[in-house]
Amino acid sequence: MSPIALEEAAGVTTVKNHPLTNYRVVYFATHALVAGEVEKFAKVKAEPALVLSIPEKPTEDDDGLLRASDVAMLKMNADFVVLSACNTAAGDKPGAEALSGLARAFFYAGAKSLVVSHWEVDSDATVELMDGLFEALKVNPRLSHAEALRASMLRMIANSSKPESAQPQFWAPFVVVGEPQKQ
Repeated sequence: MSPIALEEAAGVTTVKNHPLTNYRVVYFATHALVAGEVEKFAKVKAEPALVLSIPEKPTEDDDGLLRASDVAMLKMNADFVVLSACNTAAGDKPGAEALSGLARAFFYAGAKSLVVSHWEVDSDATVELMDGLFEALKVNPRLSHAEALRASMLRMIANSSKPESAQPQFWAPFVVVGEPQKQ
């Protein structure tokens, strides 16, 4: 069982056919499209999507977009799903309530906790934030996901070698939604 799918291997078909119930943590580092943006790339229904690799021969089932409706059909048992991308807390249609799109679909699929973003994110800052989150969990596995995210944010704010990281635009887009019970 390969835990990492990169570049061309990170496609819709791979995600749909992989036994995701075997993973406690599922992490997507990609681009996300909010509902309404998808039409710019494909003539399909407006719903949010994660942008994955486009296959050599795109089909109706795999055009490189993992839509919220695809996600809702996945079978997961993940304690933690990280959507390290822009606007992943956005609604399922323009003007819809937050968390009604990708986030809700991942909960339907079986995720217990999510990290999602409320607006566009800076790639380098996101890497720093997510590295800090998982480092905090490694150092103290008893932390909740929200506590680990907070610790990472505070680390960025306190980093005197990168004072620009203290700006909320770099860490504030991300929130934890849901939380599995700690044993």
